[in-house]
Amino acid sequence: MFDIKENLKKLPDCPGVYMHKDKLGQIIYVGKAISLKNRVRQYFQSAAKTNPKVRAMVANIAEFEYITCSTEMEALILECNLIKKYMPKYNVLLRDDKTYPYIVVTTTEDFPRVLKTRIIAKDGNRYFGPYSDAGAVNQIVDLLANIYSLKRCAAKEFPLNHRPCLNYHINQCKGVCVGKISKDEYRQSIEKVLEFLSGKEKPLLRSLEEKMREASEKLEFEEAAKYRDYISSIKTISETQRVTMIHDKDLDVVLPVKDEQNSFIALFTVRDGKLSGRETFQIQTDENDNRDEMVAEFIKQYYSQWAVVPPEILVESTPPDIELLEEFLSREGRKVKIFVPQKGEKKALLSLAQSDCIEMVKTLSEKAKSNQEKQNAIRAEIESVIRQAGYTPADKSAYRIESYDISNTNGVDSVGAMIVFEGLSRIRKDYRRFKIKTIEGPNDYGSLQEMIYRRFKRAKAGDPAFIKIPDAIFMDGGQGQVTAARKVLTALGLDIPVVGMAKDDSHRTRAIVFEDGREIPLRERNLLFKYAGTIQEEVHRFAIDYHRSLRNKNAIHSVLDNISGVGPTRRNALLGHFQTIEAIKKASVDELVKVPGITESVAENIKEYFS
Repeated sequence: MFDIKENLKKLPDCPGVYMHKDKLGQIIYVGKAISLKNRVRQYFQSAAKTNPKVRAMVANIAEFEYITCSTEMEALILECNLIKKYMPKYNVLLRDDKTYPYIVVTTTEDFPRVLKTRIIAKDGNRYFGPYSDAGAVNQIVDLLANIYSLKRCAAKEFPLNHRPCLNYHINQCKGVCVGKISKDEYRQSIEKVLEFLSGKEKPLLRSLEEKMREASEKLEFEEAAKYRDYISSIKTISETQRVTMIHDKDLDVVLPVKDEQNSFIALFTVRDGKLSGRETFQIQTDENDNRDEMVAEFIKQYYSQWAVVPPEILVESTPPDIELLEEFLSREGRKVKIFVPQKGEKKALLSLAQSDCIEMVKTLSEKAKSNQEKQNAIRAEIESVIRQAGYTPADKSAYRIESYDISNTNGVDSVGAMIVFEGLSRIRKDYRRFKIKTIEGPNDYGSLQEMIYRRFKRAKAGDPAFIKIPDAIFMDGGQGQVTAARKVLTALGLDIPVVGMAKDDSHRTRAIVFEDGREIPLRERNLLFKYAGTIQEEVHRFAIDYHRSLRNKNAIHSVLDNISGVGPTRRNALLGHFQTIEAIKKASVDELVKVPGITESVAENIKEYFS
């Protein structure tokens, strides 16, 4: 057993990062320290416990770990990485940061694409964001693809005699696949895209205005109208650009916004001296958290996630460790300054942003209140279901609900899917997929039982990916599915509420079904009806998507594996070169032998097989 008092004595007097853990071994807080010995001990002294948040956290600390570092800067970088990795409960966090969209330019490809993504990776590509408005991201991606006729398909190589897609024929792609544009020419367009995404829209607008004039002079009015529409769209997307500063500047304004129940960070982005955008991020924090600490934590997390770091960041008051933060942001060799403006144009900009925040907090509070009312309503419905199932519901703000489904084609490629909701929110990071291993043929009950057994067996073994136990299980089906699940849970010594979601003849969710056959008709319970229907649709979609991907993968493999001389290595080489089975079918022997590992005799076998 971990002895906190004894381990406090062993703490070194050096910089580092410490991690507090609860009794389940989950990391609940990550912090950095100039002196690990002094900082960690402070949590267990009486003065620290006057803060309600610290008091609640300390009550949950079962053990702690630490990692020593050479410098405080090294500790800060490690702290940022660990917070992003573990999302600890008691840290100030960007809430659900995976849900915020980014724009990625795939600069590692010969012919880069511009895409919307919700996942960032250290893959050498250029990321912009995160953005809080997914609709605006879609607009920007489509607009740039149209203006520069960018490649939209994912293919990286194209076989000889490849026929271009529809986008090429309607002048929305420059024909990368048929060699109509060189890499250097294409890269010039991508450089302009990168410039625009960095907040510099002036060059693009000037270029479009010039093309519009040229088209008008040549009496090409349709072409001129196209450029006019592009210009209008850019200005609409950038309609927040209402403040012009005296000098062209690149800077951000970071302001904390709080009401009685919620905390937000407002980020105002200035590029080329114009206010080019405002993003709002909800922060997971505590009512006792200091506003300056909120700003400092946001700066660390936001700007370490591939966001463009401007040379200046304006704040309303000085955050803690400002020199360390500036050093952290200046790691790429470009000096970054964080400061409170006292006069002039920057002070005016800060004042404008503060005024905007006053109005914004009203809107955000109303929205948050509405969302909370919906969460409270569905919480009450779920609590009622748990009680009617014969259980006492836990006292928590949102119940964890799991649902499972099976998908197969006449028992072939049978897979299971598990989805998770907490209140109204989908917890996608906890979704899981299963290949059914022990059941043969079309046996949905047996497949469900295998999946549920594997899921909870791993939970009992302490597997972190399955450690969380649901407050209730909503089975996609009726009493038969509920009974099948209950048998497995009983065998494992688990007692969890299980109910079914039965459908009518029109495949609409009809009722909540209990183990003893009792039902809650949903016709007159609109909220629970919608909730159960949403769960059913989501688990069904997740299961079918996995089944289709597995079936398609196996179909591709089985076709090529039937060809004499083609094993896994040659199969992968063929698919990597031609991308599709259809392209392999159409390829000549001469084209096939260009693939590494494909001899002339194997190429002839391929042609003969598909002839």
